[in-house]
Amino acid sequence: EYKVYRRRWAGLLVLMVMNMVTSWGWLTFAPVSNYSQEYFRLSSATPINWLSTVVFFAYVAISPLVPYILNKRGIKVAVWISSLLTLVGFWVRYIGAKVGDDGFGLVMLGQILIGFAQPFVLNVPTYYSDLWFTSNARVSATALASLANPFGAAIGQLVNPFLATEASEIPQMVLVTAIIATIPAILALLIPAKPPSPPCASSVEKKLPLKVALMVVARSKNFWLIFLMFAVYLGFFNAYSSLINQFYEPYGYSTDEAGYIGAVLIVVGLVASAILSPILDRSHAFLTAIRIQVPLIGLAFIAMIFTPTSPPNLVGPMVVCAILGAASFSLLPISLEYCIEQTHPVSPEVTSTILWMGGQFLGGIFLISMDAMRDKEHGGSASRPERNMWAALVFEGVVSALVIPAAFFVKKRKVGRGRVEVDQE
Repeated sequence: EYKVYRRRWAGLLVLMVMNMVTSWGWLTFAPVSNYSQEYFRLSSATPINWLSTVVFFAYVAISPLVPYILNKRGIKVAVWISSLLTLVGFWVRYIGAKVGDDGFGLVMLGQILIGFAQPFVLNVPTYYSDLWFTSNARVSATALASLANPFGAAIGQLVNPFLATEASEIPQMVLVTAIIATIPAILALLIPAKPPSPPCASSVEKKLPLKVALMVVARSKNFWLIFLMFAVYLGFFNAYSSLINQFYEPYGYSTDEAGYIGAVLIVVGLVASAILSPILDRSHAFLTAIRIQVPLIGLAFIAMIFTPTSPPNLVGPMVVCAILGAASFSLLPISLEYCIEQTHPVSPEVTSTILWMGGQFLGGIFLISMDAMRDKEHGGSASRPERNMWAALVFEGVVSALVIPAAFFVKKRKVGRGRVEVDQE
């Protein structure tokens, strides 16, 4: 007998809160990079950027363990691991921040631990939605849990500039985030392991062994096309979010204004995904959505090149970020779920882990590369002020445009059945 249970929402809430907190941890220092640099007495913003970058690489390093933990120990253990690493990471950061410039190494260690914590909650929403939800609700469930991650980043973009209005308040900011991060430790105890009975037919189909699953994924052309789009656009989103204050500050934008721009990107994206995900749960028009959203994302990144202006103007950046957020946030859960449909009966966490690893790895590479593109000449002009990052925005726009054609090479599955077809029989 197939049945859905109300308790599935409790588990989804746990994943959402954990993803919000770990993302806030990732983006703690970026919105106040100038004050962070001053507080730790650093000669440039590059070490502050590494506080974001190291999270990406820690994520990639630990991610291969996630499918193993989920298959051998279940989702409870995965979430408990994330909760423990998150708590330790946040409080280690506070100790380092309280010490001052000599504690920067401890702050970096805390960021690494947060990076280790992230994949144990960010790679699992597709696994959880497959376990607890039907085909008519999985996109929405995956969207809620996955997009809680950028929502946490939005909180950081908006709140952190108010928590640290000057360099001396950096420890206070880190303390507040550490106190808030303690909440998931309690919520993690509520995560349900698995439902007493499956929600639908596709949930009980036997999944492929890991080695066989990896071979199936390796041969899937559609998967790798989606991987290319997902990894590149997620990578640029991560890099842009980490550098947003540094993109606009040389042109005279304040820390608060840069935070508002980043918040528009994320909030509009969340609203658009909340509207589109239930529609796609019923229509399953995944491929059509991908072919609409990918060109919008590429064009938005091109338009982003022209958004920093002197004197500062918030209208242009906010409009472009609204378009980028709406398209990219809607695309994220669709890509995760469509890859599962393309590779079923591969277990959902296998494809989602590979996708997230690709996006986080490129996020780190792009962040390092774009930081190196900062203008180092003294003087400058109104259109190209000193320390501007115009070249980095051009790089972002050109690469994003080159990825657009991949959306039109993705085809419908010709061999085998996806979960939707299984549930419709």
